[in-house]
Amino acid sequence: MGVVLAIAGMYCTLFAGWVVLCPREAYTWLEIPGPCHDVLMRVIGGFYLIFGLSFFLAARDPIQHWRIVLLCTVKILLVLLAALAVCWSDILPTKSIVFLLVDDVVWLVPFLMILWASVQAKTGRPPLHEMALSLDDAARQYVLSSGESLEDAAREQTVVLVFLRHFGCTFTRQLLRGLEMIEAEAKQKGARLVLVHMLQSGRETEYLGHSTGVARIADPYCELYRAFGLGKAGVWELFGPRVWYRGMMALFRGCGVGHLAGDGLQMPGVFLFRGKLVIASQPAKSAADLPDLETLFSA
Repeated sequence: MGVVLAIAGMYCTLFAGWVVLCPREAYTWLEIPGPCHDVLMRVIGGFYLIFGLSFFLAARDPIQHWRIVLLCTVKILLVLLAALAVCWSDILPTKSIVFLLVDDVVWLVPFLMILWASVQAKTGRPPLHEMALSLDDAARQYVLSSGESLEDAAREQTVVLVFLRHFGCTFTRQLLRGLEMIEAEAKQKGARLVLVHMLQSGRETEYLGHSTGVARIADPYCELYRAFGLGKAGVWELFGPRVWYRGMMALFRGCGVGHLAGDGLQMPGVFLFRGKLVIASQPAKSAADLPDLETLFSA
């Protein structure tokens, strides 16, 4: 990642030097019509120089300096939109438009990859164990807010384990709105509802409102998530068309979006757990998936 930013810095610096020192040649090469405004071209070169120096700075630690990469990515997207907008007009010659497109498209994918790596590096906490816990070990170690272990709770009756996304997620907020219905449906099936969240024990109560009577398990390191096979989301799981559509519907219903309270990449899921066995599972395929207990119990 640092090499990409160093190359981008070198390119922008060299381009800035050419434009500042030879503005008329730049006008001619880009085939820009009209009088040559040396000052304007040198200002453009100055902006490229700033970007170039910023890239050199970010190349030392791309993850730490992700804001620079984000700013440059936004600039790339704006330039691409502007270039596409003038394609159907005679404002700029074809050569200038092609230059604008190529000049920015070549950096877009690497910059997006750096941003995604930054999200992965800065979101959530590293696991405590290199290998995922077995279900037996996890059931013994994790304790419900009511005091008993998951193993003891699952020995008495079927447990509906609902693994939540972070509390700021609009889909988690949507789920919590209908939590009473989910709990009633679980009781109707003779099961007990248990929520698994990613905050320290006790901090979840400010998000649950009147539903603090539901049993919870705190899993800030996502070890219980791993034990049940729930991994981290990719770009498609977080930003796919299904997520955008359901997210807009949730926002229109007033679910809103809160601050990040948990691991933003952690995927949710629902499991029926009895004894030491998973009776049925419903791991989410996208961040927008919500529990469907009727389907889960009929599986």
